[in-house]
Amino acid sequence: MTTLLYISLGFLLFSLHVTPPCSAATNDTLAAGEVLAVGDKLVSRNGRFTLGFFQPSVVVKSGNITSPNWYVGIWFSNISVFTTVWVANRDSPVTELQLNQTQLKLSKDGNLVISSNASIIWSSTVNRTSATTMNSSTSVVLSNDGNLVIGSSPNVLWQSFDYPSDVLLPGAKFGWNKVTGFTRRFTSKKNLIDPGLGLYYVELDKTGIDLSRSNPPNMYWSWSSEKSSSALISLLNQLININPETKGRINMTYVNNNEEEYYEYILLDESYYAYVLLDISGQIEINVWSQDTQSWKQVYAQPADPCTAYATCGPFTICNGIAHPFCDCMESFSQKSPRDWELDNRTAGCSRNTPLDCSNTTSSTDVFHTIARVRLPYNPQIVDNATTQSKCAQACLSYCSCNAYSYENTISKLHEGDVQSLVDPQLNGDFSLVEVERVCKVACWCIQENEIDRPTMNEVVRVLEGLQELDMPPMPRLLAALAECTVVAHCDDDS
Repeated sequence: MTTLLYISLGFLLFSLHVTPPCSAATNDTLAAGEVLAVGDKLVSRNGRFTLGFFQPSVVVKSGNITSPNWYVGIWFSNISVFTTVWVANRDSPVTELQLNQTQLKLSKDGNLVISSNASIIWSSTVNRTSATTMNSSTSVVLSNDGNLVIGSSPNVLWQSFDYPSDVLLPGAKFGWNKVTGFTRRFTSKKNLIDPGLGLYYVELDKTGIDLSRSNPPNMYWSWSSEKSSSALISLLNQLININPETKGRINMTYVNNNEEEYYEYILLDESYYAYVLLDISGQIEINVWSQDTQSWKQVYAQPADPCTAYATCGPFTICNGIAHPFCDCMESFSQKSPRDWELDNRTAGCSRNTPLDCSNTTSSTDVFHTIARVRLPYNPQIVDNATTQSKCAQACLSYCSCNAYSYENTISKLHEGDVQSLVDPQLNGDFSLVEVERVCKVACWCIQENEIDRPTMNEVVRVLEGLQELDMPPMPRLLAALAECTVVAHCDDDS
């Protein structure tokens, strides 16, 4: 796994095992009228978190890659691998030219701002009603839990926990307010040196937890309903207590009342370090710090298969959820941007090594490579008159915009009794063929067009338990649609 390294002003970290130097500043508060310049820091009273300006950098196989931009963020103070937990100006970086004139301060309207030469680069979102309560005692405090708070005790005008980046810290709420509709959304970053808004986000609303891709819009994992949420927390706590790395150290809770619904977790051991991350590839991870290896260790991930995230590897790629790295180019394709792949952003995918021979469709030199277990894009084109696989292939060759074809004749396999070919090959033969045939029959009977032909729930249960037999069902119209030719048009400009 690629290891992150960041450069903070005045220090260059050459090794993952070098602890970031302690800041000379120990103050956790930025008062009205004070400024935080590049090189200055706020440090929480317990010394656990630091806020300041930083410049992302990463060590990869080809060497060190450093971002030209600077950001204001919060990171773990005492972890040898520099790890940010919140970034203010994700999509509004500070450039080298702006650096010497850039400051973090409280503005007159009560907002925390990053400014350069009187120009606002980034601002918090204190609402006007709250801002009216601002006075000389209003300040910015970096709390012991990593929450950056604007307020005047006991009033909180704004807090970073309500506007998270890609990390959920212990004590922070992941959820929504039922009264105002306000939702805390976590969004992945673009790549290892660009904390800008990435393609994946997760949020909790009245339908449950939704893990989605923003472009193109696609929800690829969800967990819904109050009962399921309670079950999820129970399952997570069981998994946490089974793992010796986390046993007795983390406790997760779920709250659902008239005002709000949220998930939260706390650390039972204050010396322990852990955080929840929505990573670049679209997975939610629980990471814990290992003192022995001086590295972060993933103890839980959802979806469990990293290939579940929609188009996580990009066009013309193969995703293998078992091996690492799990993305690779298809045969006769190469990485479109090797640098982006090194930075863990593979969404641009791969491009052809040789252009398609579309000038002469009658004697084309184009050939197809067979690839199993492929997920079709959300907008394939169906060719009705391609009744055989060879006709489907020819239909694709006749269109220069066609990149691939998929031909399915599932219903024929069922009627021929060849249900074994429909079973996931990753099971490696570890299944009961009798049970597979039984399930296929039940499925075909349950989707009959005529409701009278469909079995009752009691009959379904008896058949699945092996207490009742079913005849071979007639071909359902819905299933007949699976015997079709599907062609895939351009994925990008390099097809």
